[in-house]
Amino acid sequence: MPPAKKPEDEAKKPAAKKPAAKKPAAKKPAAAKPAAKKPAASTTAAAKPAAKKPAAAKAAAEAKADERFGLHSLSPAPGSRRPRRRVGRGEGSGLGKTAGRGQKGYGSRSGAKDRTRFEGGQMPIQKRMRKLRGPNMKKSMPFERFRTHTQAVNIGDLDERFDPGAEVTLEALSAKGLGSRRGVPVKVLAKGEISKPLTVHAHGFSASARAAIEGAGGTCVTIEP
Repeated sequence: MPPAKKPEDEAKKPAAKKPAAKKPAAKKPAAAKPAAKKPAASTTAAAKPAAKKPAAAKAAAEAKADERFGLHSLSPAPGSRRPRRRVGRGEGSGLGKTAGRGQKGYGSRSGAKDRTRFEGGQMPIQKRMRKLRGPNMKKSMPFERFRTHTQAVNIGDLDERFDPGAEVTLEALSAKGLGSRRGVPVKVLAKGEISKPLTVHAHGFSASARAAIEGAGGTCVTIEP
């Protein structure tokens, strides 16, 4: 009897273990559920940034528009500043060895006069031009384009050409052959004598000429340039 019971027990044990082996098979569909959820999570995660991109771009554009210009935001225009060309730093740069000066000769030596204002050794323009002389610059006569050009009219000529009480204008002076250069201011000087009362219109009067005209009973009228 005891030997007969042993096979029955052994047969029952595998039968009880078979449903336990089927449990992992039932768990497989449960493992598939997370796989189905993954694409949904990925699609939602991918959709969210796509929706946020236009809003972020719009915010950046608004911030850039609201930015105030000042010394802190100034910068050179693109391409207006270039780095200094470094010469004598290797043949690969194209300006190595002789550094763009060529071989031998005066121009290749250090201290060569290659400046823009160098005139080949002749007397330069700043030394050829006449200088301002005098105790100080205010008392010196300017020259070239800084000279103040005027045409002089003497009171002696006015006394000879005009009648007493006449109105001496620029047109009247030109008609009498005085101060006939166009665009050049007229200045009355005190050469000669005047005995007639005249009303003189001019761009300038010397102090002695003004005193002589007013002493003869006339009037000096200054024309503004």
